[in-house]
Amino acid sequence: MNEQVTDLQEESLFEAPPMGEQERMVEAILFASSEPVSVAELESRMPHGCDAREALIHLVKRYEGRGVQVVKVGDAWAIRTAHDLGHLMQKETVETRKLSRAAIETLAIIAYHQPVTRAEIEEIRGVSVSRGTIDQLIEMEWIRFGRRRMTPGRPVTFVVTPHFLDHFGLESARDLPGLKELRAAGLLESRPPPGMMPGPDSDEEEEATAGQSELFED
Repeated sequence: MNEQVTDLQEESLFEAPPMGEQERMVEAILFASSEPVSVAELESRMPHGCDAREALIHLVKRYEGRGVQVVKVGDAWAIRTAHDLGHLMQKETVETRKLSRAAIETLAIIAYHQPVTRAEIEEIRGVSVSRGTIDQLIEMEWIRFGRRRMTPGRPVTFVVTPHFLDHFGLESARDLPGLKELRAAGLLESRPPPGMMPGPDSDEEEEATAGQSELFED
C-alpha cells in the first residue's frame, strides 16, 4: 500500500499543469519573443508533460477577433498585430526603405521559383544580377542560401526566409499572390517590348533609370 502511495506521489510531481495554465505560459513566451517560436522550443521551456500544440489551438481561438492575433509563420508561431489594424502602427514603427526595381524583381523570382540559382534568376530577368542586389536582400534577411544543386559547379540556390514570410503576413510561399496579381503590380514587366533586343543592361544601370517601387517596403 505504501509503495502505491509513493508511486502516485512521484507521478503527481510530473503532472502537467492545467491547460489554462499552459495557455498562459505559451502566451507569455510568444509575447516576450521578438522572433517566431517553434512548438519544440515552446515545450522545451515549459514543464514536463505540457502540450504546447494543444495550448496553441486554444490560444488562437482566444485571440480571434482581437487587436493582436496568434499566427503561424512557417513552422513557428508568433503574436502579431491584426492585419486590418496594421495601418495604425505605421507612424510609430515603420521606417520606409524602398527597394530598387532590380531588387524587387530578384526577390519576386526567388519567392516564386525557389530554390533558384543566380544563373536562373538572370535567365528569367534577361539581365545580370549584381552581387550588391543579392547582398542587400540577404542583409535584410528576406532571402538566404539554400542547398547547392547537384549539377556541374554545384551552384548555390536562394530561398526566402521565415522573416520574409513574417513581414508580409504569409504562412508559407504558397500564400503568395498569383501571377496575374504579380503582373498587375508591375513585377513581370522587365522584358523589353516585342521587336527590341535587350542591351547590356545591369542592376546598377536599371536602378539609376527605373526609379524605385513601393510594393516592397521595410
